[in-house]
Amino acid sequence: MIYDANYDAQLIEERLNCKELCRDYNDLRPKETEARRALLNRILGQVDGDILIEQPFYCDYGYNIRVGKNFYANFNLVILDEALVSFGDNVFIAPNCGFYTAGHPIDAEERNKGLEYAHPITVGNNVWFGAHVCVLPGVTIGDNCVIGAGSVVTKDIPSNSVAVGNPCKVIRNVDKTDK
Repeated sequence: MIYDANYDAQLIEERLNCKELCRDYNDLRPKETEARRALLNRILGQVDGDILIEQPFYCDYGYNIRVGKNFYANFNLVILDEALVSFGDNVFIAPNCGFYTAGHPIDAEERNKGLEYAHPITVGNNVWFGAHVCVLPGVTIGDNCVIGAGSVVTKDIPSNSVAVGNPCKVIRNVDKTDK
């Protein structure tokens, strides 16, 4: 569904409120672990267990982000959560990764009106993202996957896969030889 992201007063206010919280989070000292955890619980829609997101961290709304148990993200995580972004348990994210649910019309006239759409991103359990991974709208990544550094994930990745590249493609399955 197309919506007005640039001129809808309520959406603008919600993004500004979240950006204030992200700024507060990013300004905390690294050793202020309890304050960092408490602020992440205010920003994110759901946190099911231990979480650590290294600073800086940026998101648009926060309330559309769901995080499972044992979640870790390194520096410069960006989540544009215009739609739901769900992470399972035991997800590890290397530096400079982005998860982007928003997209814009191809037609310039429509795009220039500030219109956009959003599709959810779903990440399963036990997933590891290498540095500089970009996950685009509507993608589902299954359980037990490794997404290689620099990948641009444009399509779903099935469970138990090692996937790399631009566009990201499965190069092999995860199997018992990986133990």
